[in-house]
Amino acid sequence: QGPRGSRYTGWAPQPCSGGGPPGRMIHAPRLRPLLKRGALVTAANWPLVIIQLAADSTFKIVLAVPVIGGAFLVGAAAGGDFSEVLTGDLRQIVSSTLDALMAEPMALVAFVLAFGLVLVGGSALMFLIKGGTVTILALAEGTAGPIERPPLRLSQVAGASRFDVETFLAGSGHLGRRYLVLGGALLVVYGISGGLYLLLLVDAFRVSETPGVRLGWTLVTVLASGAFLAWITLVNLIYLLMQMVMAVDDCGVRAAGRRVLRFLGASLADVAGVFGVVFVLVILATLASVLAAAGLGLIAFVPFFGLLVFPLQIAAWILRGILFQYLGLTALGAYLSRYRAYRRQASVSTWERTA
Repeated sequence: QGPRGSRYTGWAPQPCSGGGPPGRMIHAPRLRPLLKRGALVTAANWPLVIIQLAADSTFKIVLAVPVIGGAFLVGAAAGGDFSEVLTGDLRQIVSSTLDALMAEPMALVAFVLAFGLVLVGGSALMFLIKGGTVTILALAEGTAGPIERPPLRLSQVAGASRFDVETFLAGSGHLGRRYLVLGGALLVVYGISGGLYLLLLVDAFRVSETPGVRLGWTLVTVLASGAFLAWITLVNLIYLLMQMVMAVDDCGVRAAGRRVLRFLGASLADVAGVFGVVFVLVILATLASVLAAAGLGLIAFVPFFGLLVFPLQIAAWILRGILFQYLGLTALGAYLSRYRAYRRQASVSTWERTA
């Protein structure tokens, strides 16, 4: 990789210098330095947080258009009154929605096609943007000095910045095709998993409606939803690690999958530790945002101060999005640091076997 501002040409694995092992053993970094380094590298390249927030928000807004259209479709199928569909408990709402959609098969097909088109197009844009993001973050983490070691110097943190538009776009183009293939596989896994999840809920609902059969549909829904969320979380973690390996080693999807499995076999505790800490922070941030929203709801009933609720909600939404994106990139930076240490350990082991 050339100096800052040069075009991205890939990230080739670096062999040990001098043709032999380093003068001291390479130990895996602990959890706290991993997270601290990831946080500092992300802070040094803060434009990535803004780019990810803008892309994610745009994707959600665009994806909401066919969903809102589907809601109006359900209301039209119910006779123009959407409130009729939302009457009753959760089971009645699900039943009414399914009946309304099945009554208009052509409209249902049009809704599914519109939603799928927006989903694929928006996802492709997200995959390309992620290519530039991972490229910049991998370059910054690989070239930054020991910024996680005290004392903390702002000059060292600022020196870890490697963001520029040219490198970002070059990284997106260089990794774009492989990220699209990987993202396509992710969408297939999402589709299969979501389809099986919905089939399970529908079958459980039908069985619970059978006379003489006692089946806690709510309990089945809770258990199935928990298992589904855990599975999707694991899939997203593997997906992120594969993106990281593809950027660092400049390899394809299959090679990245094999290397991720070896990496997890050697560093599962560290990866799980980083994931656990970031997950807890996301949960705490979510609870804080819910409490803040509840507090703003109470202010809305106060004269004059109620006018401030909407801009405060917008500001809270932006801050929450920035925080979530920052935590996600911090985790990616920590994974990059751990993977770099893993590669050095693997290089030393290879040299010792061949020496």
